[in-house]
Amino acid sequence: MFLGFDFAARSDVGLLRSTNQDSAYAGPHLLVVADGMGGAAGGDIASSIAVGTLASLDDEAIGQDDALEALKGSIANAHTEIVSRAHNDPELSGLGTTVTALLRSGNTVAMAHIGDSRAYLLRDGTLDQVTTDHSFVQHLVDTGRLSAADAENHPKRSMLLRVLGDIDADIPVDISAREIRAGDRWLLCTDGLSSIVSRPTLSKTLGDVSDVDECADQLVALALAGGAPDNVTCIVADVVDVDKAPKSGTPSTAAQIVGAASSMGKTSPPARARAAKTPAAKAADLTEPPEEDDKPRPRATRWFRARPWALPIGASAIVFLGTFFAYTWTQSQYYVGEQDGAIAIFRGIPQSLGPFHFSSLVTDETGLTLDDLEPYERDSVRETIRSSSLEEAWEIVDDLRSSD
Repeated sequence: MFLGFDFAARSDVGLLRSTNQDSAYAGPHLLVVADGMGGAAGGDIASSIAVGTLASLDDEAIGQDDALEALKGSIANAHTEIVSRAHNDPELSGLGTTVTALLRSGNTVAMAHIGDSRAYLLRDGTLDQVTTDHSFVQHLVDTGRLSAADAENHPKRSMLLRVLGDIDADIPVDISAREIRAGDRWLLCTDGLSSIVSRPTLSKTLGDVSDVDECADQLVALALAGGAPDNVTCIVADVVDVDKAPKSGTPSTAAQIVGAASSMGKTSPPARARAAKTPAAKAADLTEPPEEDDKPRPRATRWFRARPWALPIGASAIVFLGTFFAYTWTQSQYYVGEQDGAIAIFRGIPQSLGPFHFSSLVTDETGLTLDDLEPYERDSVRETIRSSSLEEAWEIVDDLRSSD
């Protein structure tokens, strides 16, 4: 039996971010997702370096015994390149990226993982999370201080303890190997998907939607429908028996690169258009150009063609309403960040659109400064720690103070 991957990769900037810092690569032998961090001037570079370095492994000549060492070597090379870029350009200080990668060789896969992007395996109808998040919250779960259920909504769930970053030291990466079987379905994704779409919904979608392209589109659409405050990236890959390709599916052969590492860096229009019934989706449906054919068009289409003024007015109204409700939602949010070296609480979200800012300072009189924190806590505060209420934001500050 000769096994192969049938795969689809998708990436979307999300509904609140202005740039895509995720990157992904899917090829016949290699699957990689990377979630960059460090701001618009760093995260996209870090994830692109990781994906670009690992992409050279997509070669059927790598044997099973060499796959693990090949992954280790490529990740070490990516780390060296990230450190070099940061040292040569001070503006890139603090850049880093998660990496979750599968390298297939024969009937096994070698896996490398660092950060909080995830790999899931759907086998015989059961979805298992194969990777373990390298996050502060997962550490609390592992040490029995927090339940797995509470971890899903913990305000510090995005605080990472390990990433492939610009620290000039050996970074421990989880390396493992496992057997694969025909009928397995793998999902690799960034936390822009896993933090928004629940595990039962992931399991149902992966189990119900057989086509990998349709499944990847639907997963991204679910994240968009859920608000997508972060970039959303995923790879869906089926393990197929090549000898039975007509029955089990034809393995993909052309590599797919999406997100920051892609040459165009564009998002996924099919997934965005399917984002349930959000204002953005309705606007996309209205502005989608009609197909050029001779089929009779629906009455609604003929009505719009007879009244060309209605389309731009309707689309503008939907966009306006969507923007209004999105802004209203942002003002119900809070986050903990940094203000002139002090730990501060802000209302809104840490994004801006041109001259418009979606946050305002609540207070910087928390009695804490960046110097009071551990290095990983300082990085998390600089990246901002989100909360859904002012009370929760103060709880985050108290947690930072107690961990001092």
